[in-house]
Amino acid sequence: MTSTLQPAHHDEAVQRPGRWLALSVLVLAVLLVAVDATVLGLATPYISEDLAPSGTQLLWIGDVYSFVIAGLLVTMGSLGDRVGRKRVLLIGATAFGAVSVLNAYATSPELMILARALLGVAGATLMPATLALIRNLFPDPRERSLAIGIWGATASAGTAVGPIAGGFLLEHFWWGSVFLINLPVMAVLVLVGVRLLPESRNPDPGPWDLPSVLLSLAGMIGVVYAVKEAAAHGFAWATLAAGALGAAALYRFVRRQLTLPAPLLDMRLFRDRGFSGAVLADLLTILGLSGLVFFLSQYLQLVQGRRPLEAGLAELPAAIGAVSAGLVAGAAARRFSVRAVVAGGLAAVGLALASLAFLDESTGYPLLGAALLVVGIGAGFSFTVTADVILASVPKEQAGAASAVSETAYELGAALGIAVLGSIVTGVYQGFPSPPGTPGSAHESLGGAAEAAHALPADTAAALLDAARGAFVDGLAFAAGAGAAVLLAASVAAWFLLKGRHLDGSGRES
Repeated sequence: MTSTLQPAHHDEAVQRPGRWLALSVLVLAVLLVAVDATVLGLATPYISEDLAPSGTQLLWIGDVYSFVIAGLLVTMGSLGDRVGRKRVLLIGATAFGAVSVLNAYATSPELMILARALLGVAGATLMPATLALIRNLFPDPRERSLAIGIWGATASAGTAVGPIAGGFLLEHFWWGSVFLINLPVMAVLVLVGVRLLPESRNPDPGPWDLPSVLLSLAGMIGVVYAVKEAAAHGFAWATLAAGALGAAALYRFVRRQLTLPAPLLDMRLFRDRGFSGAVLADLLTILGLSGLVFFLSQYLQLVQGRRPLEAGLAELPAAIGAVSAGLVAGAAARRFSVRAVVAGGLAAVGLALASLAFLDESTGYPLLGAALLVVGIGAGFSFTVTADVILASVPKEQAGAASAVSETAYELGAALGIAVLGSIVTGVYQGFPSPPGTPGSAHESLGGAAEAAHALPADTAAALLDAARGAFVDGLAFAAGAGAAVLLAASVAAWFLLKGRHLDGSGRES
């Protein structure tokens, strides 16, 4: 088998004249996923009031999408390598739009969780296919760096478009409308993508291995579920059993890949220190950020009393910073070094999160906006360069599988971040002292407390909301401090693991 660790070369494919138009279609898929991820956080207070989920159900609504995606990304990336990345992308985009309708019209917490899980199945096809197609469209390393920068900038722009569009919709329509904005984007992507996107696949992929698919799915979901449940409820026997079964499935998956002539995922990729370092940096970064981001919209709306559109605009500096940094990240990495840009970006994010550990109910927007801007700049530099390093480490035939590893790190980090840091927020929140006569639902979530206050006398309602908001802010500040520690540790790891790495795929020590 050809080594997976050879650097990319300029002559490995001809330059496609329509590659930049094709890129414009790919970034629509990125926009689709980014918008969906951000509008959920903005809509969470309304979902809490309307569907009345428990605290655990609310966390499941937030993270089941990431759990399913994490379990299926490797499978879908490898599937694209075999049957065609364009085909997988277009089928997935169509399904993503259709399942968005189910999300919009969910009538119970259980149906909402199911809808989010199905959306994860469709979403697992999109991100690996887009990155893999970029790898094949842009064989030249400098052009590929710019293309990945545009890809990452679009994802960041989606995080800005989502809250603003979602805020507008929430002020004029019901919460389900925020999911229906996926439909026009999906329609344009499919109709234009059919004409503009070139098909690409591995010319000699080998047979499809169903046991590997099942082991990957069972292992990832089992481990992530165990971590989530342990963080929320402690180490029960059922939790330990799920974690042990998941770990065993992942161990068997790795062993099986090492013996197959055509593995679902070539485990030799991880022998490359730069590849492994980039994946680890992505996972830790998202873990440190996601739990905080999930609860930030609730802080802006339910604690500081901002309207949905205002809350969306308040988060705009993070997207502006990420877009700006993403577009110049490749040039910066060539000018200063890959490890300096990635480690420096992660350190900046960590320090910004540390400043948010001092949040209180009356924190002014200048501090919050400045912190979000620094978070966006640091993340934009780091994510763009690590994506480039991962793609440059593999030949184009295995771009789907490598992209899936990159995206698995994102989604696994998001799921773990919401589970662990989100459980910190929830755990601190649930312990607040409440006035006599307060219903139990007030301790499930801040949205539940706001809903419960409507049925209480004015003095009791005010006391309840003051106590609930104070507890929520305490939990959010604690989670920000934990996230800062994770990001600073990731910065140190990236500095050592990415030593000597270059964006042309070479790993010579400098």
